[in-house]
Amino acid sequence: MMSYLDAMMCAVQTARKDEYLRYAEKTAVLFREFGALGIVENWGSDVPDGKLTSFPLAVRKADGETVVLSWVKWPDKAVRDAGWKALMESGRMQELGEMPFDGQRMIFGGFETVLEQ
Repeated sequence: MMSYLDAMMCAVQTARKDEYLRYAEKTAVLFREFGALGIVENWGSDVPDGKLTSFPLAVRKADGETVVLSWVKWPDKAVRDAGWKALMESGRMQELGEMPFDGQRMIFGGFETVLEQ
């Protein structure tokens, strides 16, 4: 069986990078506790603007913001579904406080892995 990914993209104020990383480190601990295999955080460094489509357009990136792309790797969708449910019911995500970015402009989704080499 192939792994399962939760992917997320958002725009973070560049000046808040350290705050974002501290928040991400705390969430990574929780995800692992609830079954995730790994968490990857990527800070945009070569993310061009587009006219019709682009990462910056997708998250409505403003001046002074950086696009962040992240994913959580799970063993499979069943573990992911159970992990998210248990995590949300635990209330521990809420204990982390406010996200250091505009969650309304966050894009996220779950993906079944079809090729992994």
